[in-house]
Amino acid sequence: MSDRQTPARASFPGATFSVWSLLRRTLTAEPWPAQWRSPDPQPAYDVIIVGGGGHGLATAHYLAAEHGIRKVAVLEKGWIGGGNTGRNTTIIRSNYLWDESAALYEHALKLWETLSQALGYNVMYSARGVMMLAHDEHDVRSLKRHVHANRLNGIDNEWLSPAQAQAFCPPLDISPNARHPVLGAALQRRGGVARHDAVAWAYARAASAQGVDIIESCEVTAIRRGRNGAVTGVETTRGPIAAPRIGVVAAGHTSVLMDMAGMRMPLESFPLQALVSEPVKPVMPCVVMSNTVHAYVSQSDKGELVIGGGTDIYPSYAQRGALHVSAHTLEAICELFPRFRRLRMLRSWGGIVDVTPDRSPIVGPTPVPGLFVNCGWGTGGFKATPGSGHVFAATIAAGTPHPLAAPFGLDRFRTGRLIDEAAAAAVAH
Repeated sequence: MSDRQTPARASFPGATFSVWSLLRRTLTAEPWPAQWRSPDPQPAYDVIIVGGGGHGLATAHYLAAEHGIRKVAVLEKGWIGGGNTGRNTTIIRSNYLWDESAALYEHALKLWETLSQALGYNVMYSARGVMMLAHDEHDVRSLKRHVHANRLNGIDNEWLSPAQAQAFCPPLDISPNARHPVLGAALQRRGGVARHDAVAWAYARAASAQGVDIIESCEVTAIRRGRNGAVTGVETTRGPIAAPRIGVVAAGHTSVLMDMAGMRMPLESFPLQALVSEPVKPVMPCVVMSNTVHAYVSQSDKGELVIGGGTDIYPSYAQRGALHVSAHTLEAICELFPRFRRLRMLRSWGGIVDVTPDRSPIVGPTPVPGLFVNCGWGTGGFKATPGSGHVFAATIAAGTPHPLAAPFGLDRFRTGRLIDEAAAAAVAH
């Protein structure tokens, strides 16, 4: 399959979703069936995927749907959607600067556009537009560079004047007397948001329907290796499981798991916080991001303002963060959108992001035979979900990197061919 083709559409047995099925179950109190199977682990599989988040579930789905590898186990130490997949701000975009990043994220964005139809499940993808604000001349030059680079790669991105930015997002304050005046913005109209839980459920349902075993409450405690150094399976809290190929897709805990196989990864793990306001009527028509003030905001389908900022300063595995980081983020939002000052915050949460020295992911095989890794997505993991799973599945199936994943191998830290998105991503890391 070429890297520009769309994955094949799968068919699903069992319950289907429609207005008629909803009405029937409402009137008859007929319960909805389980959306995926919950089997006990088998003694052996062809492939084990460690991590039941969006990337891991997508990998398992595409292994079955695209490569015919259906004897696959997804091992999740908690529950489906309980990790970073359910702890993010759901922003989707592909307007990255470097060619390698742009190609991978654009591949993901194209899959997002038809994902509900492909999986037979509404993931609530909403292409409402992602707007990145410029507050000084450096921002203007940087974002215009993004616009030109994206257009050269065939990716939509356009420059807006302050007045055009406010016309696209009326709550935005473009007063020249603002602390951080808006000098313009870069807009990707195809960007937007999706429902994070629905994405996890859709991929879990799709993978399970094709024979993949999704095993929750199953923590990996060791990675077994044979005399030749190749992986032979894992030890878990639910017993040993054998497999000749293992894909580790565990976000912030990747370092811990890879250490079990004797590998030290170039990763650091940080909390990334988000919070939501009380629900209000529709007021925020798009996603707005600002790197200068370290904040981004959109509005959920329930009416809550979904707010996020940069990572915490100190590494941690705690799914919470420092209060001053949230306070700084809210201060920034109130400066950009003064009318939001009267809103009350409803709840906050944190995820654990794993970041690499160049702030680009690691996707591909490792020096340990049979062991593959997909990690280091930092703050950009959710938007990459379908593309990440698609190229990682192809990499595991073939044993060699997918063309879009090839630049993101571990070897780049030895050769120096880094993909430095630390500044180019135009978001806070």
